[in-house]
Amino acid sequence: MSTKISIKELCAFLNEAHKRTYAAGGKKAPPARLNSDDFEYRKGDLVYHDTYFGARDFIGEEIVYKRKTPVWGMNYYGFVLAKNSKEKQIYGFLKKALMQEYKSLIPVRGPKIYESNAWQYKNSPTGGLGNFSGKEEILVRKKVIYRCLYHGGFI
Repeated sequence: MSTKISIKELCAFLNEAHKRTYAAGGKKAPPARLNSDDFEYRKGDLVYHDTYFGARDFIGEEIVYKRKTPVWGMNYYGFVLAKNSKEKQIYGFLKKALMQEYKSLIPVRGPKIYESNAWQYKNSPTGGLGNFSGKEEILVRKKVIYRCLYHGGFI
């Protein structure tokens, strides 16, 4: 595996970028593709770009560039399972979960578990930043109402 970015540098940058873009309600970047929603964060010679399509159900990708070269990426696909659920509530809770600080997992998506009242967020990644996959779920009263599958690694 030959990368142009260290794991330590990538972890720190991803954690910072995630806390300043979608989850934080950050300002959107100009769309990179037709009908996409985009977020971008820059620091030094690093650029994080998140682009997704959809609302209730969505698909997207995150790419990290170093000196204008893509070095790391993640694809994700999320969907609401409960027909009567309101996506505003679900995605509001998801944003809170994604803003949590944690050190025990690779910095993709959120912590292993986050709870608030009857709501619970679970994240289960496997692998390391160089090659990983996983899923996140939101449960209400122990019933899964949302799921997101993701995978990625070094480019």
